[in-house]
Amino acid sequence: MHILFLGDIVGSPGRKVVKNFLPELREIYKIDLVIANGENAAGGRGITPPVMNELFNSKVDIITTGNHIWDRKEILGVINEETRLIRPANMSLHAPGKGVALVPCGDYFIGVLNIMGRIFMPPVDCPFQVAAREIALLQKVTPNIIVDFHAEATSEKLAMGWFLKKKVSAIIGTHTHIQTADERIYMGKTAYISDAGMVGPYNSILGLDPDLVLDRFLKGLPINWQLASGECILNGIYLHINPLNGKALEIKRIVKKYNI
Repeated sequence: MHILFLGDIVGSPGRKVVKNFLPELREIYKIDLVIANGENAAGGRGITPPVMNELFNSKVDIITTGNHIWDRKEILGVINEETRLIRPANMSLHAPGKGVALVPCGDYFIGVLNIMGRIFMPPVDCPFQVAAREIALLQKVTPNIIVDFHAEATSEKLAMGWFLKKKVSAIIGTHTHIQTADERIYMGKTAYISDAGMVGPYNSILGLDPDLVLDRFLKGLPINWQLASGECILNGIYLHINPLNGKALEIKRIVKKYNI
C-alpha cells in the first residue's frame, strides 16, 4: 500500500501546486491514498468549503487540520457531514466534526487519526490519552493507521513516536511548515518524522511575505496576513505499508520546487 502525506498546504499557491502536480506524483509513486494537512489552505489560515472541495477535486483523499481549523467559520456548516475532513480528536467532545477517518483502500481500510499537541498550543485534552483511546478503536477494524500529530515541540512529537511505536503504521508531524530530516521506522513497524513541511511559497517565512514577518519581529507590531509569491515548494512524505499487518516498509521525504 502506497500513501502520500502532504505537509501543510498554504493558501492559493499551495493549492495550485497540488492541483497541477499531484497527478504526476500519484503516478510516479503509484499512490493509493493521499492525505494532506489543509488547515492553512484558505489564505494561509483555516479552510473553507470551496477550498476543501478544490482539494478533493485535486485528488486529495483525506484532509487533516489543526489549531487553525475554526479560523474560517464557514467550515462549521460542513464539517459534521464531510467525513473526509477531520480535526484534532483531542479538541472538546462538544466540538463539531470528528478526529478520525476510516477509508477504504482497495481490499483494505486505512484509519487516519488527527491529534494536536499541548506545548505552545491552544488548550486541548491530553494527546497521549486520546490517541491511545482512538487507536484502540481503530485497531478493531484495521492494522493500517496513520497519525497526523499537529504540534509545535519536537520533544512532544518524539514522545508521541515512542508512545505509539508498534501500535500504528506511521506518525507524521505537522504544524511548523519546516520539513525535518529525522525520518525513521520504530521497531520495524512504525514510520515517524517530526514534521512533513509545507506546500506553498518557497521564498517566504512559513509561507508568508518575509518583509511583513520581519516587521513583526523588528517592530513588535501586528501584521496583515499576506502570503508570499513566486516559486513554490512541495514537501511530502511517501509511505510504503504492508496492508496485511500495518507495518511500515519504507518512509521517504519528498521535496520538489515548482514555478506556478
